[in-house]
Amino acid sequence: MISVHELTKRFPLPDGSYLLAVNRLSFSVQPGEVYGLLGPNGAGKTTTLRMLLGLLEPTSGQASIAGFGSTQHPDEVKRRVGLVAANAGLYPGLTVSEMLLFFADLYSVPQEQAEAELGRLSQLLGLADILDRRCVNLSTGQRQRVNLARALIHRPPVMLLDEPTLGLDVLGTHVVIEYIDHLRSEGKAVILTTHHLDDAERLCTRFGLMHQGELVSEGTLTELRERTGCHSLIDMFLKLSKVGPALNVPCPAE
Repeated sequence: MISVHELTKRFPLPDGSYLLAVNRLSFSVQPGEVYGLLGPNGAGKTTTLRMLLGLLEPTSGQASIAGFGSTQHPDEVKRRVGLVAANAGLYPGLTVSEMLLFFADLYSVPQEQAEAELGRLSQLLGLADILDRRCVNLSTGQRQRVNLARALIHRPPVMLLDEPTLGLDVLGTHVVIEYIDHLRSEGKAVILTTHHLDDAERLCTRFGLMHQGELVSEGTLTELRERTGCHSLIDMFLKLSKVGPALNVPCPAE
């Protein structure tokens, strides 16, 4: 469903050199998988998502979603993707209902189907009480729930979640966790990017650990534990990326 092969992105700098943001990145995600693309700020996670969506042209390599190349067929890719980003904005003058139906129309969802999907998502995400409220008057948690619904209104087979819990409190984070469980139950192929590795342990079925634009290791939690001898993703990342004050200290047996 999602395929990334040797994806590379270099940004030119004024002095004639370049910044290597993503370097020969390869991975795939199948339906029903939640793939955690993990790493610190600046690891290249968001750049990777932008190339997947066709918003940023790679220097080399290929990415595709549902068989459509991100560079060759960006519109077809976008039709099949739902994007949730921490900094996504809402139109302040629209009500929640108007906002969601507007996005359904952008994706050419028939009116009757859009209204049915609005009702389903309202129940799923607890939006029924705020459908007639203007987006400008929503709390941070309510805004994020609307963003979650907006990403699903056209029923895409692929979901890209870029730091979806950033800035949320405990209740808001719990809503996102339940949302991701729902995506997995519907058989969607999901990429989750985050630098909150503790959250990722609870949410993802497989992991790709990124550092300085490169994939340093990939696998399930069990596979990564066997490979590193570490129990937590934080310790695994420090050991595999060879960073941190204790990089040469073996992980304790669990």
